[in-house]
Amino acid sequence: MDHMLDRRQLLRGATWLGGAAGLAAWMPAWAQSVSAGIATPLPTVTGEEITLRIARQAMMIDGRPSRAIGINGSVPAPLIRLREGQNVRLKVINDLDVDSSVHWHGLLVPAQFDGVPGISFPGIKPRSTFLYEFPIRQSGTYWYHSHSGFQEQLGLYGPILIDPADHDPVHSDRDHVVVLSDHSQQSPELIFHRMKVDPGYYNRQQQTLAGLLSGKDQPLKDRLSWGGMRMDPTDIADGTGQAYTYLANGHGPRDNWTALFTPGERVRLRIINASSMTTFNVRIPGLPMTIVQADGQNIRPVETDEFQIGVAETFDAIVTPPDDRAYTLVGESVDRSGLARATLAPRAGMVAPVPPLRPRPLATMRDMGMGDMAMSGGGMDHGGMQGMEHGTMTAMPGMDSGAMGSMKMRDFGNAPEIKRGPGVQGIAPMPVDRTGEPGQGLGDVGHRVLVYRDLVALERNPDVRAPSRSLDIHLTGNMERFMWSFDGVKMSDTMEPIPFVAGERVRVTLINDTMMGHPIHLHGHFFELVTGHADHGPRKHTVLVQPGGKVSFDLTADAIGDWAFHCHLLYHMAAGMMRVVSVRPRGETA
Repeated sequence: MDHMLDRRQLLRGATWLGGAAGLAAWMPAWAQSVSAGIATPLPTVTGEEITLRIARQAMMIDGRPSRAIGINGSVPAPLIRLREGQNVRLKVINDLDVDSSVHWHGLLVPAQFDGVPGISFPGIKPRSTFLYEFPIRQSGTYWYHSHSGFQEQLGLYGPILIDPADHDPVHSDRDHVVVLSDHSQQSPELIFHRMKVDPGYYNRQQQTLAGLLSGKDQPLKDRLSWGGMRMDPTDIADGTGQAYTYLANGHGPRDNWTALFTPGERVRLRIINASSMTTFNVRIPGLPMTIVQADGQNIRPVETDEFQIGVAETFDAIVTPPDDRAYTLVGESVDRSGLARATLAPRAGMVAPVPPLRPRPLATMRDMGMGDMAMSGGGMDHGGMQGMEHGTMTAMPGMDSGAMGSMKMRDFGNAPEIKRGPGVQGIAPMPVDRTGEPGQGLGDVGHRVLVYRDLVALERNPDVRAPSRSLDIHLTGNMERFMWSFDGVKMSDTMEPIPFVAGERVRVTLINDTMMGHPIHLHGHFFELVTGHADHGPRKHTVLVQPGGKVSFDLTADAIGDWAFHCHLLYHMAAGMMRVVSVRPRGETA
């Protein structure tokens, strides 16, 4: 779904804050001060009937005022605490002057209550109310957010915690929710416009002569080759620390949001990536984490020192701080242009050292979907790259030589059978399964990093039938024109859904033809990652597909209706990386 921007929108974006003084004038006095250590938990709502009021508001981030959209006066929105087996009625009041919506991310709800305008319901009109009503069929850590325009970027997101109906296999003495997000002083319309005009607008970490001479950047031969292909190895993220401040529970790094503990306690951290455009690398220096849940589903405990969390994923970790001292929780952006920071401490006001940002990663030939054939000691093995010379590439095994012979690498396609839309690029001739890899920039950090293959479901999967068919879906785009799509087709260019028959078992393989990681989310369903764990494959609702990589999952299409299927990078979805999945009873036409 493309967002058309007119000059008035851009002017509103450029002058969006109206100046700090003007904003502060209508902010409450309590919001104009900055705390040295904020230990206040998120506001919580619970019960069988809950009222959520969407409205514009102000927030203070590291002492700077900013405009936002929140719920019940809070960003993040209140923690909704429910119990498995209950029924809930959620009365959502839209006090905005534009349409709004709420999607219950990861919750198994009837399609009419999924909350996606134009797919599952019309949306919530200004100054009106919509009643969501559904049974709670699961337990775990989830979240909710707007699916209207760019409201999610403005702060319309919040956590959901569902207690199990019976015994919780995860024992903890204390429980903290940590919502990671990104927030900007710039309007989302302006951010999107700048990305469309110049996708590298916010990238201030490009290679330099000083980097070449110091050995921090690519060696000259690799740099010349990448330049000939018109590829930028520093193009790791579209939204960077130049656009965003990274938040923990709505607070910036200097605000020092603090989670309290008593030494020796088992503390459960429910970590949610509710950002719009940021993949985070999460660690607590000096304190190992035991991951016990992923996307709300229990897994066999696995200890690690760091994990990468894509947009819309959740991970629950158990930590046991042994000492009467503070620890820093770091959520470093994948391109290492900034970080979210929180503190674990026995008492409010305590601080721990905040580690400096690590050197930014550089993309490799593996991120270009070249598999292992072009890797040599971490660099480029030109001898292994058939036909590449002066920025062009000839056909590779299984490719259509007539179609590929004169293309630049930025235009190279790996699947001639795909019908590609105008301007679509494909740069991954040999994508590989990267679920055993830790993510960009984390291969040599010197400690344990979680990978998808470490995740094993605690209980046997509910459906262990073999898939009856397979489906390949390519993640496609044009990075130079900021166009994103599935199988080369933008959402705005097709009304044709991806059809499934109710109850069928399908193996879906997501193939990333781009040099960007994409967190892909399917509404209304869980799926099991195919990572070698048979009937204990981890169940997820969102999966981060690494650049030039592929991920397979087995899906039981058990929820009749129309469901959104999209990249959870907000501006990628807005630029077209979204489709409708239609599940119909056998014999009915999707």
